Amino acid sequence: MIQTNEFMSFFNAPIAPVRDAAGRLVRAATMLPSRAISLAEVYRLISADEPLRLLTEQVRAATDLSLAKRQCLPYVTPFGTFSRRRCECLTAFSGLLPIDVDKLDSPQDAEAMKNLLFHDPYLDTRLAFVSPGGHGVKAFIRMPSTQPDEGEKPADFAARYATQAMDYVRYLYDPHPDDNTRGVDLSGKDVVRACFLCHDARAMMK
Repeated sequence: MIQTNEFMSFFNAPIAPVRDAAGRLVRAATMLPSRAISLAEVYRLISADEPLRLLTEQVRAATDLSLAKRQCLPYVTPFGTFSRRRCECLTAFSGLLPIDVDKLDSPQDAEAMKNLLFHDPYLDTRLAFVSPGGHGVKAFIRMPSTQPDEGEKPADFAARYATQAMDYVRYLYDPHPDDNTRGVDLSGKDVVRACFLCHDARAMMK
């Protein structure tokens, strides 16, 4: 049985190196976690932290959203805690898996998707919130209480179930299931996958 605790690693920004116009390094990427953080604390940061609210507004107003979120927003590793953000440095599983639905048509569609994922009767979604750009949704779902196959590494088991969960969401809810640039982000099965935190006053947790 895989032991889980619903804790993950919290990393300060930036996730990628920050360089000036001449290409000189200004800030190195953060590879070491600041601390372990509980799901409840993640929810509190997303729903009520004032500095994160201001950062989210800054990112959404930026000309280059992708660059702004990589440089400004803190992030977590939903699969668990790490001594360093590398697969071999996993120290404990959270018991949670991330589902990321990107590039929906409007903020209203993002809110609707958030409600669908949170209330789905099979996913056991523990947390759902609108993504940094305002047109996507991030959801953390609970891993099943089943055993890995004989000889299967825990990380491979987690990735296998994450893939199944993503396929389920894509089949039922993805409005663009045949467009690989939109909808469910299948790269989320990577156990070192980072999830940017951003403000959502209507984030949902159970």
